[in-house]
Amino acid sequence: MTMGKRVSLGGVRTDGWLERIAEGTPSYRSICDVLGESFFAFSIIVGARITSLDVDRRNADHTIVEFALGANEASGEGEPQRLTLPDFRRRLVIALISQHEEPSKSVPSESDVDATQDFIGVRFVLLAPIFGYRLEELVLDEGAPSKIRITGPSGVETVPLDAFRTRLRGHVREELEHASNNQQGAIDLARVDDVEVAASRGDWSSVVATVGSWAGPLSVFVRTPEGQMLPMEARTLLARALAILGTAYVRLGQRELADEVFRVAIQYAPEGASSADCFLRFGSALVDDGRHAEAIALLRRAQGYGAPAAAVLPILARAFAERGRFVAAQGCLDRAAALGLPATELAATQAAVDKAIGPAASVWRSHVRSGGKSASNG
Repeated sequence: MTMGKRVSLGGVRTDGWLERIAEGTPSYRSICDVLGESFFAFSIIVGARITSLDVDRRNADHTIVEFALGANEASGEGEPQRLTLPDFRRRLVIALISQHEEPSKSVPSESDVDATQDFIGVRFVLLAPIFGYRLEELVLDEGAPSKIRITGPSGVETVPLDAFRTRLRGHVREELEHASNNQQGAIDLARVDDVEVAASRGDWSSVVATVGSWAGPLSVFVRTPEGQMLPMEARTLLARALAILGTAYVRLGQRELADEVFRVAIQYAPEGASSADCFLRFGSALVDDGRHAEAIALLRRAQGYGAPAAAVLPILARAFAERGRFVAAQGCLDRAAALGLPATELAATQAAVDKAIGPAASVWRSHVRSGGKSASNG
């Protein structure tokens, strides 16, 4: 092997491979709700083809996964197998962390993607983006262990290739530990208070750490007779926790996850203040995401369920203005001003309305806010 060189990994990276599979798999979300997204990815990497899921909605540990292993597994090659969900997850993790490749005889090269992937280890190339790593470059210095330059959660770093493989194996183990710790009994309604405290101080990562595992099981449970018969108090607490979780995902930039969580929250929310909170949070998230038409419908639902006008009107005004519905936006602004909201909170939307409508906007605003007196003086 030629030493003392750098090999770019631009052609080797597999960034987005799981997302591309998701786009072409109609049942992707329902499978991930049961297995967990990471474990679905692990099943693909080890060549386990899932043929059926016998879901136990009362106890996820009793869910049965039927699958067939590919030719890369020595035992039971191609034979259908049935394991409980926890055992299936353990099987995947063992397969990922116990395989140790022989030293690669491939010569890494930017022109030979297969050889470079073999040199790193194909499963590590696939695992890297699952855990947020971007492969940048192989560093091959004569007389020194091979290194890899990566961009990850801690920024850009160069580490020995063996150490990077060990780190990825550690992440795989952590996924199993996390899944094991969040099985039966993990949805503890007493934690909702903790979530509200974390949200009040803007600690969105703590919110996700506390209730991030709830959304998948609850999205399944709500469709069961038991889920439909939950007491009002329990539904209210679950809706509240999920709505805050959705907001956390928005704040952390995970918009797609936020959408899914908000939709589950709405299914649990009883009519009234709980529904109002869910629709308001969801609508606000969509406004921030530029999806103003969808947001308007949700914000109006929030109004209908009694959300505080002072909370809804500024956001609804912004959505109307962004959709070019400037008269409706001005109406919301007038009502917000009448409630005593600070002008600074409404200034950006008011400026957009004034620019679109022109001088007539200020005339109308004066007319409305004077109770019609300005018209008689004109």
